[in-house]
Amino acid sequence: MTRQPVTVESKPVWDIFVRLFHWSLAASILFAWWSGEQGGNWMEWHMYAGYSVLGLVLFRLMWGFAGSHYARFAEFVRSPVHTLRYGLKLARHEEPHYTGHNPLGGWMVLALLLLSAAQAGTGLFANDEIFTEGPLVHLVSYDLSVEITRWHKLIFDGLLIAIGLHLLGVLVHQVFKREKLIQAMLHGRKPVGISEETHAYAPLVRGLVLALVAAAVIWAMLNLL
Repeated sequence: MTRQPVTVESKPVWDIFVRLFHWSLAASILFAWWSGEQGGNWMEWHMYAGYSVLGLVLFRLMWGFAGSHYARFAEFVRSPVHTLRYGLKLARHEEPHYTGHNPLGGWMVLALLLLSAAQAGTGLFANDEIFTEGPLVHLVSYDLSVEITRWHKLIFDGLLIAIGLHLLGVLVHQVFKREKLIQAMLHGRKPVGISEETHAYAPLVRGLVLALVAAAVIWAMLNLL
């Protein structure tokens, strides 16, 4: 953990699975919102988008333990005390440089994962009291399903707030701090100290296997419960 060095070079940081997860989750949430607003026949697609969110989150949780160096939770989830100290330094414009997620960004990743899982998870048990029901609604009572539907709507408000804060943070770094975070999430490379250690990406086959595991778990949940 050092300040941004003067001598830098572009090095690989975000592997292909982190990048695909990031943009796929954003697209799935956006489409889920849009299709939910349309209603009618679009509700079936709304549910498919929800299944995608669950599968993506499950994959990211596994990748947080078995993925590349900068994708692992152990690398970017710091203690609350550490994060508070970072926030105070940030307010004084004295914050240290982090190659991966900074402490605030790390906690935002966890918040977005939790809210996305809760949003899609409650949708499995929700119903609109007309003709659309989640695939697991038969596992709970009607009254509980109605209550879960209310949670489904409330959690989405929280998810929107978290997304807004995330976008604000990206905007600050992208525009004011001149850090090309958006570009890095496209090509995977970031400017880091030339003397900083380079970490190889996790094997491609490992990511593919975990993606298949996540898809299989979601399929089994929807078809066997």
